Amino acid sequence: MELDLNMLRPQERISLQARLLFERSGFRQYHMGRFEEYGLYQENRRFLASDQVITFTDLDGRLLALKPDVTLSIAKNAQVEEGGCGRYYYAENVYRPSQESHTFREISQMGLECIGAVDGAVTAQAVSLAVQSLALTGRDFVLELSHMGFVTGLFDAVGAPEAVRPKLLTCIRDRNTHELQKTAEAAGLSRQGAEALCRLPALAGDWEMVLAEAEPLALNAPMGGAVQELRKLCQTLAEQGQTEHLRLDLSLANDMEYYNGLVLQGYLTGLPQAVLKGGRYDPLAEQFRPGARAIGFALYLDELNRLTETASEDNGRVMLNVALPKGRLGDKVYNLLAGVGYGCPENYSDTRKLVVENQEAGIRYFLVKPSDVAIYVEHGAADIGIVGKDILAESGADVYELLDTGLGKCRMCVAGPADFTDDPGRTLRVATKFVNIAKAYYAAQGRDIDIIKLNGSIELAPILGLSDVIVDIVETGTTLKENNLKVLTEFMPISARFIANRAGYQFKRREIETLLGKLTEVTER
Repeated sequence: MELDLNMLRPQERISLQARLLFERSGFRQYHMGRFEEYGLYQENRRFLASDQVITFTDLDGRLLALKPDVTLSIAKNAQVEEGGCGRYYYAENVYRPSQESHTFREISQMGLECIGAVDGAVTAQAVSLAVQSLALTGRDFVLELSHMGFVTGLFDAVGAPEAVRPKLLTCIRDRNTHELQKTAEAAGLSRQGAEALCRLPALAGDWEMVLAEAEPLALNAPMGGAVQELRKLCQTLAEQGQTEHLRLDLSLANDMEYYNGLVLQGYLTGLPQAVLKGGRYDPLAEQFRPGARAIGFALYLDELNRLTETASEDNGRVMLNVALPKGRLGDKVYNLLAGVGYGCPENYSDTRKLVVENQEAGIRYFLVKPSDVAIYVEHGAADIGIVGKDILAESGADVYELLDTGLGKCRMCVAGPADFTDDPGRTLRVATKFVNIAKAYYAAQGRDIDIIKLNGSIELAPILGLSDVIVDIVETGTTLKENNLKVLTEFMPISARFIANRAGYQFKRREIETLLGKLTEVTER
């Protein structure tokens, strides 16, 4: 009986097809046990996605771990001949902490690794297989490419201090040019240097166009080398007819300790986050064999089971789905957008409907609780949204932060009794509803704290002796003064931010950037 692959779930079908693809391309399967000695992960924790690992002691007294990573094991155990290149593929489950569920999640991965003498031909083969793996889904897809050499070379060229580079990298990755500008200036970079960094997000699109724009901006050898490597790779892929779904985005930047060259990320229409990630990771390969080079990618199979038949857009028009916060902020933003052609015939204030739209303008608004906006956008229920920086930072949502609208300005502060004096010799008691923000602020100072989570009337905590200080939003400070409290430190300016889903941005880039341009024009007047 002939096997009908369409009877299988997407994860099962694509896993079988990818295995056949990798086998025919000369890769051999790598098998690893469910457990690995914890020492391997402890010694190489800088290469892991998280420091948190599930550990246990086996019957022989060895400390083992449920594997959080496959690449590390392959890099350690790969059998590679001198001057040769080991080609492996795998289908394994890994165990990593989930920020949302606050527990560990089992993640199904399938991927490949090339370790040893990795040259241009090997790199082109790996990227070609990434393209073919995404094509197996039968969905429209985008494979983004970038090069860490361009970013790190630019950091060197503009004199970015080592200590501030991770923050700059985060801003670049989030396409957050307003914070990038501020961070660069605060770090003492010149105006020209800050502008050069802020130019990175604009270097995205068709590979020939991006490289033509990037070439004159290459200020040193690493940047020039990155451009040339990308050009050679894209030309090879073009000869193979594999550039239709390819896009260069030089703001695509990942961990500088892990990736040192090409980075790639793949998106499928209808899924809210990247389903394929990878790149060049020589520093890890060299941990186990000096001089080795490595490149690989992982396909996240769990995400593929979320594939469903997508409804066609009304009248063939692409509709932008906007998460709009209920209340004063949402009203202000809606009025701005309505003023530049994104209003709806039906006023949402005059109806109990939670969804209103204007098909002619290609816009659909979802009315949601302000604290939920970032979650709707991160999970792809909405393409874009407007959310306060406080809510965005507290949620840790993985989204693009495209614009500071300047609306709803206030500030996150530490406040306490007017006569408060901190005693560094004891643990500080902090009351707040912004637990993650408070933890991050005090962790950066190395200060021991006890968090007391409250949901309202935060100012009451130090008055009743429940806490020493509070971390909260301050707008005018009137409530603090009336309760004999004062601002001790201001540490985060807050305003409404325009955010976008990372995957949705790939497929609705033109529509999002058009709306963003109009919104920027209005808010900067």
